[in-house]
Amino acid sequence: MLYSMVEMHRAAAAPLRMMARASRMAFENEFNALSRTEFGKSIAASAALMESMTRVYGKPVWGLESTTIDGKSVPVSPMIAWKEAWCQLVHFKRDPEALADALGADKHQPRLLIVAPLSGHYATLLRGTVEAFLPHFDVYITDWTDARMVPLMQGRFDLDDYISYVRRMISEVGPGANVLAVCQPGPPVLAAISLMSEDNDPNLPSSMTFMGSPIDCRKSPTVPNLLAEERPFSWFEDNMIFTVPMPYPGALRRVYPGFVQLSSFMNMNWERHVDAHYSFFEHLVGDDGDNAQKHREFYDEYLSVLDLSAEFYLDTIKRIFQDHELPRGEFRHRGRLVKPSTITKTALMTVEGEKDDISGIGQTQAAHDLCVNLPAKMREDYIQPGVGHYGVFNGSRFEQEIVPRVVKFIHQFHDTKVEQNWRDAFSVAAE
Repeated sequence: MLYSMVEMHRAAAAPLRMMARASRMAFENEFNALSRTEFGKSIAASAALMESMTRVYGKPVWGLESTTIDGKSVPVSPMIAWKEAWCQLVHFKRDPEALADALGADKHQPRLLIVAPLSGHYATLLRGTVEAFLPHFDVYITDWTDARMVPLMQGRFDLDDYISYVRRMISEVGPGANVLAVCQPGPPVLAAISLMSEDNDPNLPSSMTFMGSPIDCRKSPTVPNLLAEERPFSWFEDNMIFTVPMPYPGALRRVYPGFVQLSSFMNMNWERHVDAHYSFFEHLVGDDGDNAQKHREFYDEYLSVLDLSAEFYLDTIKRIFQDHELPRGEFRHRGRLVKPSTITKTALMTVEGEKDDISGIGQTQAAHDLCVNLPAKMREDYIQPGVGHYGVFNGSRFEQEIVPRVVKFIHQFHDTKVEQNWRDAFSVAAE
């Protein structure tokens, strides 16, 4: 019922949005004398604010057309390397000739698979993460599908399916690759690599990096962690799950809607969002186009949300946030016990933010406690001072302080021979 009401509200707001757009255009028109007055600028700013607040935000584009390596521009083309119903693997392919010119024909950079969170936002939320790593790695990223766009005939999707998808995508990227999990994917990625290690999988990655991940939510519990523990599981079933209405392809599918997740996060920092929109209004009135554009870019991304399948969401709540199966050694994948202790060949790095209010200090570090048989020389832990959750994977401190450390860590365990053999085999297969 709530989902249908939200859709009705969106439809009802369409005429208001059109009126706001018309008003903005009228009072921004240079032939309108009022456009140069405080009154006209205020009207235009108010209309722009109303238009922004009533928009229906679709899936953002990547917008990454090039990267710079050693001062040389290298064109970038996002392309789909692998696709299934619930996810597609996006490869940010860099122009081979320009790349060879920048690096040297005989050099190959490590492959990096970024596992994006499935927690309400599109993978494009990590645009800054991808952009920062593009000069250093051959980057892939998981692009999870909006559950409301998946027809019922495609079946269900739960946490076990998520782990299977991650393992298949790691295999698709190839042996000796590097995996970086941001936030939510930490536990399932650790589970997937544990299974691969136990199976002595030939596609085992060289390294795994976890950034702000809830490996063990019992450590430094945050507001979301406490909410998950205080509420009974039945509460989440009864209050967080809704049915997708027509005319979406996934109509009648039970989901955890993205707009519910978004409202929860916004309520946690309501005053900050109100201040941001008031500042946006002031920037527009004051002709501060740069800051106004930064606001638009952030909220265009932040307000674009996707739905999660009910099975995946409820599994995550129960197994990760309530029962803490992974740190307790009770986590199973399709009945098979997951054993992080079997990881002996995949290097481990953990990154946390000092002020993270989503995944508290120690939650990501817990991965080291689980990988007990991994040599000390293959481990690294880093806490970034002065940043919260978002700053762990985006922003100036991420680019200046975290990225260089991650790059250095991955290169320590990069096997150029394995990389060359894989690329040679890939080239032959492509022919």
